[in-house]
Amino acid sequence: MSTAAEMPALPAGDERAALVVQWAQRHGVEVAQRLADAEDFADAVQRRLTPANTTDTYAKAWRVWTRFCTDQDFPEMAPTRGALVAFVVWLLDRGQVSGKGYAPSSASTILAGVVVELRRRGAEVSRDDQAQARATLEAASVELLKAGERRGRGQAAAAEVPDLYRVVRACPDTLAGARDKALILTGFHYASRAQDPTGLLAGDVTLTPRGLVVSVLTGKTKHSVRDAKINYQADPEVCPVEAWKAYRARLAAEAEPRWSEPTAPAFVGVDRHSNVTGGMVPDSVTRA
Repeated sequence: MSTAAEMPALPAGDERAALVVQWAQRHGVEVAQRLADAEDFADAVQRRLTPANTTDTYAKAWRVWTRFCTDQDFPEMAPTRGALVAFVVWLLDRGQVSGKGYAPSSASTILAGVVVELRRRGAEVSRDDQAQARATLEAASVELLKAGERRGRGQAAAAEVPDLYRVVRACPDTLAGARDKALILTGFHYASRAQDPTGLLAGDVTLTPRGLVVSVLTGKTKHSVRDAKINYQADPEVCPVEAWKAYRARLAAEAEPRWSEPTAPAFVGVDRHSNVTGGMVPDSVTRA
């Protein structure tokens, strides 16, 4: 039987280390090492499957938390009940870099991200402490509403058909203009968010006798695929199917063949010289 001196190096983190010791005592050191390796593999898979925007949200939340701790001279790894309550009040009062307070919805997202990051780093955040911070946030949000204060951008104005004509007529006669026209018209018909078109490959958009079928990846955390059906429209000027066909024809004529492959991005980035730069990202979709 293996001795304690032969035990493998323990993974980082007190909880994981304690688990490995238990596994070694119950099953032997070799089995404990295999189980530890499986845990590392599971962690790597989770990191790979976590959406980039979620990772960015956690990273931003942690930066806000570190600013708060510096401002209040609190230790980062001591998320006590009082510290969390003070944090949400600080978020609403002056949490932004500009010194302005966050909107309650943004403060809620930041708090959730901070809790995730604290736990990932080994800090204990009890449910009761987190619940009191959230109760404080909700109460403060109500007070803001009573005072007539509205924060955040609010709900975006919905696009209507006359808006589509204005957008289409504003698109220049270029590859980027043809892409933007197809992007806007197809997105209008399946109510796309900025990140939806960025996840599309050319093979996800199928031309049928009735129009297009767009296989859209939906959901922020739990993903699924829905097939959005877009029919031909009576007016070719604002027809998403005709716009898609025109864009793809222009892309095939003006760009390298690889950008027309089924595995290429459905909507490509185009620089001011009409060179394809790769796939679009949510920010570039928003700008378009």
